[in-house]
Amino acid sequence: MSLRAIRDLGRAAGGALVFSLPMLMTMELWSLGIYLDRLRLLVLFATALPLLVALSRYAGFEQTRHWTEDAVDALIALGISGIVCMASLLLFATVTFDTSFDEVVGKLVIQMVPASIGALLAKSQFGGSSDEEDDDDADRETYGGELFLMAVGALFMGFNVAPTEEMMLISFQMTEVHALGLVLASVAVMHCFVFALGFSGGSEISKDEPWWSPFLRLTLPGYVVAISISLYLLWLFARLDGLSLGSIVMATLVLAFPSAIGAAAARLIL
Repeated sequence: MSLRAIRDLGRAAGGALVFSLPMLMTMELWSLGIYLDRLRLLVLFATALPLLVALSRYAGFEQTRHWTEDAVDALIALGISGIVCMASLLLFATVTFDTSFDEVVGKLVIQMVPASIGALLAKSQFGGSSDEEDDDDADRETYGGELFLMAVGALFMGFNVAPTEEMMLISFQMTEVHALGLVLASVAVMHCFVFALGFSGGSEISKDEPWWSPFLRLTLPGYVVAISISLYLLWLFARLDGLSLGSIVMATLVLAFPSAIGAAAARLIL
């Protein structure tokens, strides 16, 4: 194995740990690994695979030229994330040698998805060559690439918050006025985060372009992406079971706030 391959695998392991550590130490995710319907875990894993393949194309831990290479990298990322998560769960005594196989699989699968995202994003987190970054930039400058990276950022940030009891408590104590204010704040923060603050990586607005053009082209579609990801995560973690339509809307809007920030931040750091 070449030195470069070892370096890439080391970066991937580091990225997996950085992205998954907050969730590896979260009690709600341990419980979900035990009690969550296995069909939902299967859906999570099935949707994660194509997402990881596509993410490898845009920001993988090594440069690829073909979709088959991206598929291999996605599987490698899953394998590395599985090792990192299993080792962490053993160190934290969350999983022991007396733990049932079903419980181990449940806890491991639910942690592997954010960890595998971190593994694939290790290059952007820990550095990569300028030539590789230039090639990645050419891919992500497409409109579809922008929205896809927003979805990944929303998924990662939402994954951190969706399982928590506090998120549901906030949604229960909010009124319609609070909900409207949260929507406006989400959209405003998302727009400012990417454009107005001028952070490195943000799309700049040309002097001849009206303010509403990038707002309609990227910010609003990005918020729709954040809403969609939030609804998916709430269903996945069984947070919507038994709720009325109004409560579902409230919970989705609450989760969409961190998801929208994650979507905006993804375009800056990936």
